Amino acid sequence: MPDSIFQSILNIEAAATAFPWQSFLLCTGVSLLLGIIIACFYMYRNAYSYSKSFVATLATLPAIVQLVIMLVNGNLGAGLAVMGAFSLVRFRSIPGSAKEISSIFLAMAIGLATGMGFLGIAVMFTLILGLTNLLLDRVGFGEQKKAEKTLRITIPEGLDYSGVFDDLFEQYLSKWDLVQVKTTNMGSLFKLDYRILLKDMNKERELINELRCRNGNLEILCGRVSVRKEEL
Repeated sequence: MPDSIFQSILNIEAAATAFPWQSFLLCTGVSLLLGIIIACFYMYRNAYSYSKSFVATLATLPAIVQLVIMLVNGNLGAGLAVMGAFSLVRFRSIPGSAKEISSIFLAMAIGLATGMGFLGIAVMFTLILGLTNLLLDRVGFGEQKKAEKTLRITIPEGLDYSGVFDDLFEQYLSKWDLVQVKTTNMGSLFKLDYRILLKDMNKERELINELRCRNGNLEILCGRVSVRKEEL
């Protein structure tokens, strides 16, 4: 592999005062192209849970970072000024998932590489990391073999919930934990929230039917555990 791939197309010393417009357009074009590739990788990995605004941000973020790096390259005063400008920005957003944060860091790293003129490194790193993420998703790396679920059972106030379902849980579950108890409907009903792990996923309906006979056919909810805030 030619060593020129790992060399910068910019003259670092000359770039402190000026840089050719051809180099600027080339770096910007590569930044936008790699940003779109990163956004496509993200959309493929999150086919049902991405937003249009976040994908557009991923596509343009490398070019933005690249411009900042090119402008402050070798200029300490300009670097401090940019740092001060960014410190004035207040970011008000909900906490992101691990995939979102890693995609943002990747886009920023690519912007740093293209801003310093290392286009070959930026292209190679984008492809290597993107394909690695796709491979890990494909093989199910890090996935739990048996996923935990949440179980919410509504019972009348006259039913003592301590141990009333233990025999059913021992029959159908390998693990269960009572997370919280909540009163509702002016205290006439209790809602019990459990974290459960089924022995056999195919017997979920059978378990629910058994529970309905115990709680007077009141509401029962069984679903996946929300991992949005726990991915980090």
